[in-house]
Amino acid sequence: MASTVEIRPATAADGADCAAIYAPYVLETAISFELEPPGPEAMAARIAASDRHAWLIARRGEQALGYAYGARLHARAAYRWACEVSVYVARDARAAGVGSALYTALFERLVERGYVTAIAGLTLPNPASRALHAKFGFAEIGTYRGVGFKLGAWHDVLYVQRDLAPRSPAPAEPL
Repeated sequence: MASTVEIRPATAADGADCAAIYAPYVLETAISFELEPPGPEAMAARIAASDRHAWLIARRGEQALGYAYGARLHARAAYRWACEVSVYVARDARAAGVGSALYTALFERLVERGYVTAIAGLTLPNPASRALHAKFGFAEIGTYRGVGFKLGAWHDVLYVQRDLAPRSPAPAEPL
């Protein structure tokens, strides 16, 4: 088995691996507010819908280690230079630099595509995600208090923001 981690754009063929990585987050944690994990076909559709932003997968040989993506923040046109970002790492690949490698590659691609701002929502408590986002210079911008009920408890969601590129008075359209 190869020892290096490859990060590449995800395709619909990666839907099953991404679904397998994501399912424990849905079923066992409040990190995701979904209650039922999406299957491979649903995940493949999400990957396909990310073409304006980016969806990346990390692999070591045939093993999927994690994925990260950018997505539309809001539908209104003035938001088009901002995106929501997220990263999920397989259980056996956590704390090994996979999340950092994915975010580094994701942010490069988002900048290339003309995005200026990245925003992430973190269900609290989540010290690992807080540390990762702090490492990448995200600043806390607000908390929705008790906004989600899952696994028998109400959960806060902390929103964090990071500039990807300088703001221009006449920005080019994102790709």
